This record gives sequence, structure tokens and C-alpha cells, in this order.
Amino acid sequence: MERTWRWFGKKDKITLAMLKEIGVQGIVTALHDIPNGNIWTKEKIHDLKTYIESYGMRWSVVESLPVCESIKYAGPDRDQLIENYKISLKNLSQEGIHTICYNFMPVLDWARTDLAHPNPNGTTNLYFSHAAFAYFDICILKRKDAEKSWNKEILEEVERLKNTMTPADDHKLVENIIVKTQGFVSGNIKEDDQHPVELFRQLLNLYKGSTKEQLRENMCYFLAAIMPTCNEYDMYMCMHPDDPPFQILGLPRIVTNDEDISWFLHAVDDPHNGLTFCAGSLSASVQNNVVDLARKYASRTHFVHLRSCHIFPNGDFTEASHLGGRADIIELARIFEKTNPNLPMRVDHGMTMLGDTERGYNAGYSFLGRMFAMGQVQGILATVDRELGLEYKQSGFYD
Repeated sequence: MERTWRWFGKKDKITLAMLKEIGVQGIVTALHDIPNGNIWTKEKIHDLKTYIESYGMRWSVVESLPVCESIKYAGPDRDQLIENYKISLKNLSQEGIHTICYNFMPVLDWARTDLAHPNPNGTTNLYFSHAAFAYFDICILKRKDAEKSWNKEILEEVERLKNTMTPADDHKLVENIIVKTQGFVSGNIKEDDQHPVELFRQLLNLYKGSTKEQLRENMCYFLAAIMPTCNEYDMYMCMHPDDPPFQILGLPRIVTNDEDISWFLHAVDDPHNGLTFCAGSLSASVQNNVVDLARKYASRTHFVHLRSCHIFPNGDFTEASHLGGRADIIELARIFEKTNPNLPMRVDHGMTMLGDTERGYNAGYSFLGRMFAMGQVQGILATVDRELGLEYKQSGFYD
């Protein structure tokens, strides 16, 4: 697989020169300065593509060309927004960029309650606590009838948290769930917003009464509208699974498991309608056998996120080692190398380690932690390629 890295543009504290040194072949990025819904111009695309290529790498995958909330909840301007989206796809194709990772998650792009959860080895990782998230839902967000979304055991945990959480703890939880994990990705909530909880409530209200069936219908509408453009310009759309892969905040989640993936691939049955196989998102639910899903959907997978989650007995989960957890990355490497050894892959989230914390990286996107993970995965790929009789392609090294 092509070894890629998610990079957040010229302002990213991790530079392309650094990535070149550690053997990255392709860059996964986006035009983060363009507001959601606006057209990506050929000039802007060309400028960033040329900059990446000046460091000896290529712009492999767009992650992401955001799908606006109005498209997801079928707002009155969705047709115009879809037209803008199609023009951006055309402009990307004319610069030789043909793979788009995106998602159809309402409001929250991804969710964690702790961005620096301590690991036994002294590093930290992302963590999702059901009780902490329920506390946010019930006590901070104060969503109507939120208690009905949680079971008795979690509600008992929430009552205990009420006695220990301080205003500073509440603020940190808000930062973790709706600011630090969202602002640099979706643009819905920004780090300098003065009232993030109120803004978040307004976004949730846009989906009031929405059902899984309605969100599916809206996703089909979007996919059917853009597929002619994708076919004309050979653009591959790669749906990212929901993260976490279960319902939260009363919002429907429609890409969580085998049935969901099968449904959206067949609902708009076109080879350009494909999957981002995120092993981390899928492994965060006990219902998903990640290896079986990889075997089943390898032919419709156009981009791979290699990471793994560990689920605790109470259902909480954390990012695991890239050699551990539920995902079995070694077997996934075998499956995808057999299917398409040129498939772009990124290691996705990594540990925060050895001073990463002080360097101001985006949540989940440390440098040394991801570099460590990339080294592990490079070793896996070199071994698997030898097993399969494939040539392992080094980057910037003498044989």
C-alpha cells in the first residue's frame, strides 16, 4: 500500500520536509482555508498540489471535501451545494487528484471524551467514555430526554460524576468533544467561538426528528446526484464509517456495521461509490469483525485507515497499539495488499509520546506517535509483501 500521511496544510506544525524524511509517499489533505460549501478552484488546488510535489510526494487523497450539514438534513440550499461539490470534483480531477474521503455523520465528525488518556507505558491516547459522554449530553448540553438514550448503569455513573466534576472539568469535556476534535476537521465549531455549546445545540436542532431512514435517503440523493460527475471525471468517493460506530446525541448514524456498508454500496451501485476502510472506527464496536469486513469489501475500498481500538468490559474504548487491539492490522495488510498493493493507506491516530504534547499538534495527530505507528506498519507491509512475492517499495533509501 502507498504510505500516506494526513497533513493539515502549510500551517501544519508537521512540515513536508519532516514527512519526506520518514518515508511518506503520499499526502492526505484538503483546502482547509475554504469555507464549507464553497467551490475549490483549480488555482487553489494547483497551488497546494505543486507545493506537495516540490517535496517529492504526491497529493494522494482529499480528506476531506466536506459534505455540508444542509446536504445531510436536506436543507433548501442542498441542490446548489451539490452543484458546487460537483464543480470541486471536476477541478480536482483536472489536477490529477481522484480519491475523496468524506463522511455523512451529522454534526459531529468524530467524538472522544479524553484526548490524553494515560497508557500503561507512559504515553497517552484518545479515549471514549460512555459515562463521560452521557454526562456531557445530560448535564452540559441538557438535551431534551437525553436520559432515555442511556442505560441504568451509565446513568448511575453520571450521578457519581455530578458529585466530582468541577467547572474546569466541564470546560475540558466541552473542549474535547465539540471544539478540539472538530474545529480543524469540519469547521462547524472553531476554537475561538465564544459559545460553543449553544452553537452545538443549534446544529443539533437542524436534525430534530430526523430518522435513520431519512438520513439514508438524503445520502442516496447526494450520491446519485454526484455519480455522473464521478463517472465522467473518474472520481472515487470513499465513505468513512461513523466514529464512534453507534448512535450518539439522538442523531442517526448510518455507516456503522456490515449491514450499513452493504446498504449504501448497493443503494448507489457504482464502482466510484466506495469505502474508506477505517479499521479504527469499525473496531470500536464489538458487533464488527474487522477482518471479515475487510475481506468482504476490499474490492470496493479505495482508501485505508490502519489503526486499532481496544474495547473495555464496560464498552469504553481507546486507541490501541498498531500491533494490538481488535483490528488485526497484520491480517488487514495481507488482505489489502492482495487486492491492490497501490491502495493509499495512512496510519491514522497515534500515541502522544516523547514531547508530542508540548508541540501543539491537532488532537489525535501527533508526530512522533504517528511516526512510531508508521514504522510498525512499514515493517508489517515489508513482511507481507515478501510473503506475497511483491516488491516492497522503499522511499528515499538506498537498497
